[in-house]
Order: sequence, then C-alpha cells, then structure tokens
Amino acid sequence: MKYCTFISTALLLAAPGLAGCGRKTELPPAESLPVTAVRVYTAESKPRAATEEVVGTVHAWLRAVIEAKVTGKIDQLFVVPGQNVKAGDRLVTLDAREVQAKYEQARAVRQQAEADLKRLTALFEQKILSQSEFDAAQSKFRVADAVANEAEVMLGYTSVIAPFDGVITRKYADVGDLAAPGKPLLEMEDARRLRLEADVPEAVVDKIKLGDRLPVRIASQEAVFEGVVGEIAPASDPESRTFLVKLDLPSTPGLRAGQFGRVAMPVGETSALRVPASAVVQRGQMELVFVANDGRAQLRLIKTGKRVDHEVEVVSGLSAGESVVVDNLAQMHDGQGLTLKP
Repeated sequence: MKYCTFISTALLLAAPGLAGCGRKTELPPAESLPVTAVRVYTAESKPRAATEEVVGTVHAWLRAVIEAKVTGKIDQLFVVPGQNVKAGDRLVTLDAREVQAKYEQARAVRQQAEADLKRLTALFEQKILSQSEFDAAQSKFRVADAVANEAEVMLGYTSVIAPFDGVITRKYADVGDLAAPGKPLLEMEDARRLRLEADVPEAVVDKIKLGDRLPVRIASQEAVFEGVVGEIAPASDPESRTFLVKLDLPSTPGLRAGQFGRVAMPVGETSALRVPASAVVQRGQMELVFVANDGRAQLRLIKTGKRVDHEVEVVSGLSAGESVVVDNLAQMHDGQGLTLKP
C-alpha cells in the first residue's frame, strides 16, 4: 500500500494543483515567478467589546389567547389557523338564546319602569304625588335601565371578535364545544412586529439597558439584525437565575415567530490582532495569509477568531507589525517576489 509523502504543509497550500498519491506535480522555482505588485496591511491589535452569546426565540410583539366572556355552546367558528383577520372581525358566535331571553326580559322591565316614571312625573308636577314616591319611581327606572344595559352587553359577548390585526395561530375548540370564561378558544398574533426573547444570566444583565442596540443572529437568516432592548424583567427566574430580556427586531422577509436566534451580550472589552478579511485565503479546512517579508511572499498558516466588520481576528500564526498581502492572492506562491503599490 502506497502512502503520500508531503514535503511541507506550506508547499501543499501554495500549490492548489497538488493532488493525491501517485501524482507528481512540478512547482516552478520562486525565482522564475513574476514579481507581483500588491497592497499590504500592517497587522495590529485593536480593542473591541467582549460579548457572550445568549440563545433566544423569536416571538410576536403582540399576541393574545382568545376566550369567551360568557358560557355557551359554540354555534359558529369563522376562522382557521393561518388565516389573517382584522381588528373587529367576528371569530366565534355562541348560542345566545338564553342571554337573548334575559335581554328581552330586562328591556320589558325598563319599558314598564319608563312608562311609570312618565305617569308619576305628571302627577308630581300637579302636586298630587309626594317627593318620596317620585324619587322611588326614578330609582326604579335607573335600576331597570342598568339591568337592561348589562343584558345588552352580555348579549354582545356571545360574538367573539378579533382584538387587533393579526393571524390565527392555534385553534383549541370547534363547533359544538362549550365555551366558558378561562377556556381558550383561539390564539392569534401580530406577525408584523417581532421580538427576540432571551433568558440572560444575572452576571450579564447589568451590562445592558433599555434602548441598547445589540447584534442578533437568526439561524435561518444569513444577515445580522440589530435588536433594540425593549424590556428587561425586573426580577430573575428563581429556578434558572436568569432575567427575561426582549429585543425588538426590524421587519424582515422570512423572519417568523418560533425561530431560534442568538444575541451577543456585552460583558467587557478585549483586544486582538486583526487583519482585513480579504487577506485570508481559505484552502480546505486551512486558513493562511501571505506575509510580505524582504520583498517576497511568505506563506503563513493562521487561525482566525471573530469577524468584526470587514476584519477578522487572528488568534495564532501572525505577530503585530507584520505586513500581510491583501490583493492578487489567487495565483500567489510562497517565495514569489513582491513590489508594493503606492
């Protein structure tokens, strides 16, 4: 069984055409390569905010569990999960026969009390009726009117309406089920405004305040969002010792409630060596740069860390003050001659 023998890692990286076992690839000597004009960047240590990532879940800024305010059998159900509704749209209608009967009874009592009050008012004006009898008639009418108004309100509760514009997300009941106060019928949310809710450790929560803008990454999205801290729970969860923090997110196509995300919470400040992202060449699982040294390109294997804007941090393989090549990297070889562009 034949095994491949590699002279050096640098030689392998410098020659993209070098293949597997049994294939011989001739590399041109560095002296025969043309001199390339390049731009260089001096690696330097720069400060940045140290962060700790906290996981969270995207939720609708406004959501509600819809319940009935009176007890009754569901007569009609007008919506299904996924349906968009407007504020004031009728969602559910309950069997209103019992409430309707009470309303009609209250109306009849009010009509009778009103007629009695009119008749007694005429007698009072003629000095035939005493003040106490007139006051009693007025009180009787006010009570009857209040009972009728209450019955009318209860009758209105037999129609369950949407409290805001949104989409139906869940259905807990169907036609024929008994609706009652405290028993969920539907769940809805306003998907136009979303926020990330995260449980933040108590050691980190003191580093943020309302209005702070923090970077948020959503698993299904490539871009980094800017979340604005809108709420910070005043007390921690007694079991997890974390504080619930809610960050308002910008309106973005494809962003949905229930998605997983991460938010970078500031914990202090640190410094690290940085170079432009364009200076780093990715070959397989390896990262490398070309260092300009005595007029020649020197191949250097590095390890990178976090990306900050258009720069990347270099964890190892490079020292502060060294100049890295930032352009014409595609055909560059180890040892190739360089001239610096002005």
